[in-house]
Amino acid sequence: MDTLDIDENSVKIEFPCEYPVKVMGKNVAKFSEMILEIIRLHAPDLRDENISFRPSRNNNYLAVNVIIYATGTQQLQALFDDLKASGLVSMVL
Repeated sequence: MDTLDIDENSVKIEFPCEYPVKVMGKNVAKFSEMILEIIRLHAPDLRDENISFRPSRNNNYLAVNVIIYATGTQQLQALFDDLKASGLVSMVL
């Protein structure tokens, strides 16, 4: 997987802010639970109403969509790195 580098000089986001994150991977047992556990390590204030799930047409993949309260680029980079390192994630947007 490619590494997502967030360059503070090129990011045009004002922090803190609400930030959408979409995580996709195989729809296997405990995928969503493990992904939410990783996200909560970096965004412990994640609210249940800011979480949604969308399976693929054939139910082979699952997208976990969340809106987190982002405090800066370091938080986002660490979150994206941990999600990718889990071995469960196909893509993070």
